Amino acid sequence: MARMYSRKKGKSGSTKPIVKKQPTWVRYKEKEVEMLVVKLGKEGNSPSQIGITLRDSYGIPDVKLICKKSVTVILAEKKLLSKVPNDLVDLIRRSIDIRKHMESNKKDMTAKRGLQLTESKINRLAKYYKKTGKIGMDWKYDPKRASFLIE
Repeated sequence: MARMYSRKKGKSGSTKPIVKKQPTWVRYKEKEVEMLVVKLGKEGNSPSQIGITLRDSYGIPDVKLICKKSVTVILAEKKLLSKVPNDLVDLIRRSIDIRKHMESNKKDMTAKRGLQLTESKINRLAKYYKKTGKIGMDWKYDPKRASFLIE
């Protein structure tokens, strides 16, 4: 897939295996994996960090194959999911970092363009999440109060 704001080709990425069955070498059961997800969620990890930790430290290739539900669903059942979705928080963090950079580098027009693109992504994603009900209809991105949103 091509990049949204440039005429370049997209980055190549890894693809999941076609076979949708649990590998025979995984020694963890469904309940154990759910307990690990909840434990890592209580430590304050995001769903993507939980998946990476389970893959690298515990040898669990895919939570969905074992538990029949994703990490976010497990965290939502246990009420450990944050109010603002993780991808939106990551974009807000990026915009905060760019604004901090812009304070000391006022003539950096490339960073200014990056900030515009990041904030438009935030607004598009917020519009989608309002439509699907994941955030409230009164939620609004304010760059001045952005650091308070992610805490």
